[in-house]
Amino acid sequence: MISTAGLNKFYKGAEQFQALRDVSLEIAKGEFVAITGQSGSGKSTLLYVLSTLDTDYDGEIKINGNILKNMNSNQLSSLRNKDIGFVFQFHYLLPEFTVLENVSLPAMKLKKFSPKQIREKAIEKLEILGLQDQINKKGGQLSGGQQQRVAIARALINDPVIIFGDEPTGNLDSNNAKIVFDIFKELSEKHEQTIVIVTHDPGIAAKSDRCITLKDGRIV
Repeated sequence: MISTAGLNKFYKGAEQFQALRDVSLEIAKGEFVAITGQSGSGKSTLLYVLSTLDTDYDGEIKINGNILKNMNSNQLSSLRNKDIGFVFQFHYLLPEFTVLENVSLPAMKLKKFSPKQIREKAIEKLEILGLQDQINKKGGQLSGGQQQRVAIARALINDPVIIFGDEPTGNLDSNNAKIVFDIFKELSEKHEQTIVIVTHDPGIAAKSDRCITLKDGRIV
């Protein structure tokens, strides 16, 4: 599902800094992978490059058979909307929108489904996450754990083949972190969605299918 070969990433400024060094990896369909490492190890950089949010790198990345360097900005945008879901440490819900409206936004942007289909899909995803009774509440009225589950439902709305998470449990207490982890585990095992998350939580990393650890931009 994901592969890289000789991946390098430089930040150019007064002094050039190399954040990723010759990273080569493969991640299979339906695999749940945790990326770990100390602060500054390059794990978030790797996630953002893999997820097409950062396209300034050297080397090759393949996502679902597509070589990213061969794609223009419109094609990359289409790939992001169709095949990739994102869950961040902060949920980024629009507080004045309802839960249903927040979850529906990526599908509205994709313009692949009718309004009726989008509503049905959004309700379906919210049911998976146990939030079907919250659909008409405003995003700002929910607890932190509920808001993060809404963010996951939003990431699922277009049925992506890959879900990327940047510290998705970082702002949650241990109980809500376990709920979110169990959701990701179920998505990988039952729905064969590939899950790639950056985490500082050793418990989360230990329970994933595989852990990729970075140090100074290299896989160790």
